[in-house]
Amino acid sequence: MRHYLLSIQQPDGDAPPPEVLEPIMRDLAVLNEDLRAAGAWVFSGGLHDPGTATVVRVRDGEELVTDGPYAEGKEHVGGLTIIKAPDLDAALEWGRRLARATTLPVEVRPFAGIVEGDDDRR
Repeated sequence: MRHYLLSIQQPDGDAPPPEVLEPIMRDLAVLNEDLRAAGAWVFSGGLHDPGTATVVRVRDGEELVTDGPYAEGKEHVGGLTIIKAPDLDAALEWGRRLARATTLPVEVRPFAGIVEGDDDRR
């Protein structure tokens, strides 16, 4: 099994109203339960808005710490799920389900190299 990051691309702005958000949260709960039942779930969580970010950089040996997101944009990573899947096709199917549940774009990306717990040693 390989590990994959499913990152939810959320538009900047206020959260949707409760009547929109509640069904999304119910669908996410079902998806997370299905991931656990399939043995694919590793970790998931939502993130605070980009305004809460702090960026740490090192330039010429000096550490620079700035408030705010690394890059300004019209969307940001709003949450993430890390899964185990036998291949990219299986990971993409979980990504499709996450995109349907959240109604937002989901980026599916494999981890580079071997992640602890991977049982295929490619």
